[in-house]
Amino acid sequence: MDWVSYREALGRPRGRLGIRLGDVGMAAVVLVAVELSVVTGGGPGAAPLDARAYLLGAVLVLPVLLRNRYPRFELLACSVLLLLYYTFDRRDISPAPLLSVPLYDAAAAGFLVAAIAIPAVYIAIGLVVVELSNHSGLVALINDFLPSIVVLALAIGLGDAVRSRRALAAETAERLRVAHEEREAEAARRVAEERLRIARDLHDTVAHAMATITVQAGSALHVLGDRDEKLRGALTAIRETSKHALGEMRATLGHLRQGTENGAIEVTPGGLDRLPALRDAVTAAGAPVTIAVEGEQRPLPPSVDEVAYRIVQESLTNVLRHAGPAARATVRLCYEPTALGISVVDDGAGVLPQADTGQALATKERGRRPSGGSGPSGARGRPPEGTVSPRAGTHGLVGMAERAASVGGEVTAGPRGEGGFEVSARLPLVPG
Repeated sequence: MDWVSYREALGRPRGRLGIRLGDVGMAAVVLVAVELSVVTGGGPGAAPLDARAYLLGAVLVLPVLLRNRYPRFELLACSVLLLLYYTFDRRDISPAPLLSVPLYDAAAAGFLVAAIAIPAVYIAIGLVVVELSNHSGLVALINDFLPSIVVLALAIGLGDAVRSRRALAAETAERLRVAHEEREAEAARRVAEERLRIARDLHDTVAHAMATITVQAGSALHVLGDRDEKLRGALTAIRETSKHALGEMRATLGHLRQGTENGAIEVTPGGLDRLPALRDAVTAAGAPVTIAVEGEQRPLPPSVDEVAYRIVQESLTNVLRHAGPAARATVRLCYEPTALGISVVDDGAGVLPQADTGQALATKERGRRPSGGSGPSGARGRPPEGTVSPRAGTHGLVGMAERAASVGGEVTAGPRGEGGFEVSARLPLVPG
């Protein structure tokens, strides 16, 4: 047994009485001290030194076994047993060997009054009895009782010092806990204020702009009437997409406000049940989308369902932004027993610029941020005139990777050898 295991065994309570191995060892030490006192004790009227004297000395020590759970009972029991010993089968033994440990335990547990009063009574009675029986002088009394008084006083003082240190440690720990809670509360307050600020900014800028787009698209449809069905389809798609985006924006604002005094807005995440509407919107915007489902389609966990929809949504958005004109996209959903496979492939004509030939062609994410600019929102090729450069940032890929990692999945994105771009994801359907 190593030292750590030995210390743990010493401090492990045993049975309903809470007797520890360390308590047994301490009782053995006290027993040895008491029996030595029984051997050396004597004087006028003392009981003979026989087996009975040794047995009674051992009985005096039994309450020490309960020192861990019942320190006050330990002191009272030892004091009563010692009084009975002095009364019925006396040998002149000092109270110090027996009472030192109980006095220390009682003082350490906070019973300081009892720890002082009981030995004081014993010493006073002992002084009276010895003076009446032996007629000793003051010097002899001091010489007989001073060692016991010093030992008992040291036991009480040591126990009280331990109690004070424990109280100081507990108070320090409580102050640290309160300070930690105050820091956390302050941090939470600042986070709540920042969430409210972001929610207000989004409401005043993006939400207002989306509402304006929705109204303007509806007005254009009203003015257009029945003319130009193709234009009407585009305007309808703009209106429906902006209305849907505005609804999601309001849900996001409600999510930001949750936990604040203005919060308590229910947020309904988007799932794959909205994939047909997304397909129609992207198709109307100029990139035909085909959806293929493999395996038995079944309900998904809400978190996985939302992540899957967001990955497909971001991938199709990147097709519109970066794949070039006349690009087509295919979305494949593979329902496996324990996972959902997602593949979004387009046939865009973009190629990697020569400056990027030294970079990786795919980024695999397992809960870490990509270091390069490749991926759906990274380097894809020289964009057509008037489009946003794919190298403007990696927020799309980072967002997909972080969403997948939040449910224990992974995302792989990169150009295909036969042309176009592919985003693949695998999301587990069970925890872990």
